[in-house]
Amino acid sequence: MGSVPILIRDVRVFDGLDSELSEPRSVLVEDRRIAAIGGATPPPDALVVEGGGRVLMPGLTDAHVHLFAAGNTEVGLAVGSTGSGYYQALAEAGRMLMRGFTCVRDMGGDVTALRQVLDAGAFPGPRIYPSQAALSQTSGHGDFSCAYDDATTFDGAPSRAEGIGFMRVADGRDQVLAAVREQLKRGATQIKVMAGGGVTSAHDPLDVVQYTVDELRAAVEAAADWGTYVSAHVFSDEGIRRAVAAGIKSVEHGHLASEETIRLLTDEGVWLSTQPFLEGDHSFSSPESTAKNKQVCDGVARTYAWARAAGTQIAFGTDLLLDPSKATLQSEMLTRLSSTFGFTPVEALKMVTSGNARLFRLCGERDPYKAARIGEITVGAWADLLIVEGDPTRDPNVLGAPEENLAVIIKDGRVHRNRLA
Repeated sequence: MGSVPILIRDVRVFDGLDSELSEPRSVLVEDRRIAAIGGATPPPDALVVEGGGRVLMPGLTDAHVHLFAAGNTEVGLAVGSTGSGYYQALAEAGRMLMRGFTCVRDMGGDVTALRQVLDAGAFPGPRIYPSQAALSQTSGHGDFSCAYDDATTFDGAPSRAEGIGFMRVADGRDQVLAAVREQLKRGATQIKVMAGGGVTSAHDPLDVVQYTVDELRAAVEAAADWGTYVSAHVFSDEGIRRAVAAGIKSVEHGHLASEETIRLLTDEGVWLSTQPFLEGDHSFSSPESTAKNKQVCDGVARTYAWARAAGTQIAFGTDLLLDPSKATLQSEMLTRLSSTFGFTPVEALKMVTSGNARLFRLCGERDPYKAARIGEITVGAWADLLIVEGDPTRDPNVLGAPEENLAVIIKDGRVHRNRLA
């Protein structure tokens, strides 16, 4: 896929790595990558973008999205056509890119084909690291069958969530091994397992621990055979400790962890991929889910505080799903890192650029983008770039209004918005 060379002139660069903006300089993009920073002679056919002293930064990343579910409602996925679900996911991918998110890690959903068409340039959207179907035990967070349905291990019919490739119920070592291999066959770059109770699911309180250590180790072993890793949905303290003991490399959520367990993540080099939730981000018809949501949200501030103090590797994600009207909260949630939860603006920017990218690269040879680096502005990195009105290193709130403040959006060396032409 070819692209026109781009010379971006007179921009102050936040490269995703350093804490200070550069002096005004130029950046040259060729062949989908950053070819030069500073003095460079552009080819005669280059598109010239005059930055006018604005800030150039890497594209934003989100370590926990559900593209298939973010663009759809629960009712739509349950009773609507599967084809409509895919089209809605495609539309949401385009909107996500226009919010400045040029790369995401999808933590449950059949999105490998979506990744392929986006990477081919057929439609606008971010780069995607797919997990494909998330793995759940019977009566786990991913078991959306009814209470009176026979379990699939007893020849019961799979739920709609399994039928559309959103979840895979697997019990015991053999089924877990097969389920991991199934997702890898379908294009997963990393594996997601449900290791504890969840808010949206009906059959599992938040405190329950899901999957035995042996089952979790089976998932880790099967993923390691393909050179990649396993992440675990889990809130509870005991569930996190079990996941770490089994070799899980990324804890998704973790809002009910103790301070001691947060320090354990640091000691073991395990990522905390957590979300800056507020109680109003999600609404539920079930009073049980409403109560669980409050319990999770009450833990957000202390989880961040303990993780910052312990030096834990923290990733930023949003986990918005099943309410398309709230998908735009993705931008606001980014700004909460500094406005609400104590990170400096630069700490927040590093987290949502080069920081998340370090987590993404744990998938090793399964990385579809391993030919270059994501989340930084360095020579040879992928040309995923934003030109911002205002200075996000001092006021990250400018990123909370992407329609007004993202003057230029470039992904994979292609211009998707240019208000400076």
